[in-house]
Amino acid sequence: FFFVILHTTSTMMKIAVLAALAGSAAAFAPAQTAKATTTLAAFETELGAQAPLGFFDPLGLLDEADQARFDRLRFVEIKHGRVAQLAFLGQIVTRAGYHLPGDIDMSGNSFASFPNGFAAIGGPDSIPGAGTGQILLFIGFLELGVMKDSANGAEPGDFVGDFRNGY
Repeated sequence: FFFVILHTTSTMMKIAVLAALAGSAAAFAPAQTAKATTTLAAFETELGAQAPLGFFDPLGLLDEADQARFDRLRFVEIKHGRVAQLAFLGQIVTRAGYHLPGDIDMSGNSFASFPNGFAAIGGPDSIPGAGTGQILLFIGFLELGVMKDSANGAEPGDFVGDFRNGY
C-alpha cells in the first residue's frame, strides 16, 4: 500500500515537472508579429505628434475621424486640462488657509467656516445643498454663456499662444 502511494506521488510529481517545463519552453518561443498599420496618418503632422511615438491614440478615439472631430477633441482636452489645473490650484490655496473674505450666506457663515476639499460638498459640515446647487448652476452659466471662443469680441479661435494659432 505504501509503495503504491509513493509510486503514484512520484508519477504525479514527474508529470507536474514536465508540464512546468513545457509551459516555460513556450515562453521562449519567438512570437509571431504582424506588420502594424495605422489609419491615423492624417494626424501625424499635428502639433504634439513627435518621435518616437508620433501621433499617439491608444484608445482609438480618432479611428476613421475627420479633421473637425480631431479639433473638437483637442479643444475639449485642453479645456479639461485647464479646469483641472485651476481645481488643483484652488485645492492648494484653500489647504494653505486662504479663503475668500466675508460670508457665504445670509446666516453669517464665513467661507473659512467650511472644510477644505470634498468635505466642503459632502461632509457633515459641508455647504448646504442649495448652495452647492447655486455653484453648479453658475458654472453651467459660465460654460454655456460666457466662456466661448468669441468672448470679449475676439474672432473664434483667436487666442494668443493657443495651439490653434500655431504656438
